[in-house]
Amino acid sequence: MANPSTMQMSSLSRRSLSTRSYAFRSARPVRSSGGFQQSIQRTTRRSYADAAPAPKPKKGFRFLRWTWRLTWLSGVGLTGYVAYSIYELRHPIEQVGPDPAKKTLVILGTGWGSVSLLKKLDTENYNVVVISPRNYFLFTPLLPSCTTGLVEHRSIMEPIRNITRQKNAYVKFYEAEATKIDYEKRVVYISDDSEIKGDISKTEVPFDMLVVGVGAENATFGIKGVKEHSCFLKEVGDAQKIRKRLMDCVETAIFKDQTEDEIKRLLHMVVVGGGPTGVEFAGEIQDFFEEDLKKWVPEIKENFKVTLVEALPNVLPMFSKQLIDYTESTFKEEAITIRTKTMVKNVTDKYIEAEVTQPDGTKMLEKIPYGLLVWATGNAIRPVVRDLMSQLPAQQNSRRGLAVNEYLVVNGTENVWAVGDCAITNYAPTAQVASQEGAFLARLFNTMAKTEAVETELKLLSDAQAQKSGDERNQIFDEIRERQKQLRRIKQIGPFQYSHQGSLAYIGKERAVADISWLSGNIASGGTMTYLFWRSAYLSMCFSTRNRLLVAVDWIKAKMFGRDVSRE
Repeated sequence: MANPSTMQMSSLSRRSLSTRSYAFRSARPVRSSGGFQQSIQRTTRRSYADAAPAPKPKKGFRFLRWTWRLTWLSGVGLTGYVAYSIYELRHPIEQVGPDPAKKTLVILGTGWGSVSLLKKLDTENYNVVVISPRNYFLFTPLLPSCTTGLVEHRSIMEPIRNITRQKNAYVKFYEAEATKIDYEKRVVYISDDSEIKGDISKTEVPFDMLVVGVGAENATFGIKGVKEHSCFLKEVGDAQKIRKRLMDCVETAIFKDQTEDEIKRLLHMVVVGGGPTGVEFAGEIQDFFEEDLKKWVPEIKENFKVTLVEALPNVLPMFSKQLIDYTESTFKEEAITIRTKTMVKNVTDKYIEAEVTQPDGTKMLEKIPYGLLVWATGNAIRPVVRDLMSQLPAQQNSRRGLAVNEYLVVNGTENVWAVGDCAITNYAPTAQVASQEGAFLARLFNTMAKTEAVETELKLLSDAQAQKSGDERNQIFDEIRERQKQLRRIKQIGPFQYSHQGSLAYIGKERAVADISWLSGNIASGGTMTYLFWRSAYLSMCFSTRNRLLVAVDWIKAKMFGRDVSRE
């Protein structure tokens, strides 16, 4: 039992401790809430100051981040541009109708020169009529790719009405062949050569101004059998014919019990012409064999052969010696045979007879068997051009086409111009030359229209000045001087000058050669990187966004699934 005195002492002790604790707490100074917050802030600042600073992003990471942003923005911009181009193509504008008071400008052909003219021409100044047997523009540099199925022919065709419907003023198009140009009567006689004809299939079209851009035919040089047994490479139909005959040769070669000699003949593909077209076709057909044919038709692996025949000492004569040597060495790697100094003399259904110049200068006649013969050399005058030349005394000494002056006016005529392969200039008959000629004529015609408008204004101002006096007369005189200055500026258009941008050619095995004009010199290159440049250049040169997309899709399809080896 606890002692009462002890319990009393314990109670006193507790009270004493409690009193001291209270006194101690009372003796402390009381801090305000503001001071407490300041203390917390100082502590917080010290904790942040003691922490290590956040690391800055590395330069490499920053570069990649900005690269990604720019790529994303470029993709968005490109998508928007493509979408707008498609919308614009699908929604043509309302056009101004023909005006009888304006001059009638007739354009013959839908090739490089004519379409380049039509694209840049202000059609509001003229009543424009286009006449051509084909209602589309063909991007011919990619035509060799169509022969093997790398590119579909529809991808490089641009309907002519896609072009004419985008103009501000109405452009009339007739799908017809121009059979005769009567210069004295100022009319063009046309004929409907389609399979379906109406009651009227021949008529005439009058003109005030005429542009002849009908191109040229394939030249056979009078060699017997060329037209009957060869395939040309100028039109879509030619590419389709080559593609069909190529597969015919393959399927016939593996026919049961076919002889060895006949197999070798059928699988021998001969290309005549060592220019860009012939070289590109030889490269394309060898690629077709290496990448597709020998996989799906292995029976032909040992006998398939491509030979390029050229009468000159080397191929691609417009390129530098360095690129010629590179092309020949590449063809040797690809097992493409080049027969230079070999002139074709006769063509039969199974072989060609050629005169071969030996290294010692002697000549011998040789028979070269073939299954497919592609003739890719030379241009000849079309009958309608030859007929026009016969009407003009100034053209009597011309042999290769219509002789023109520095403004592309046909010699011996007035208000008749010629562009492209049917015109004789100081430049080679290439698509690049024809395109620049067409653009030049568009500037010339636009200038002529502006000149006539200013001259009309000057005449009206002169008449008004004669009826005025004093300040009004002086004011009109000042306007006349301004119009005269404007007229002089408008008329300052010089003669046509060709600007060579360079030459490109695909040589197979994903290689190309390029001879590009740069400043005052040339840049010659060849190889895989040049091949990528060749593809990008041709893709950018395609006429429309539609063509570019279709060609790009064709290339992707061929890369993923290969070329089609079926026969149409």
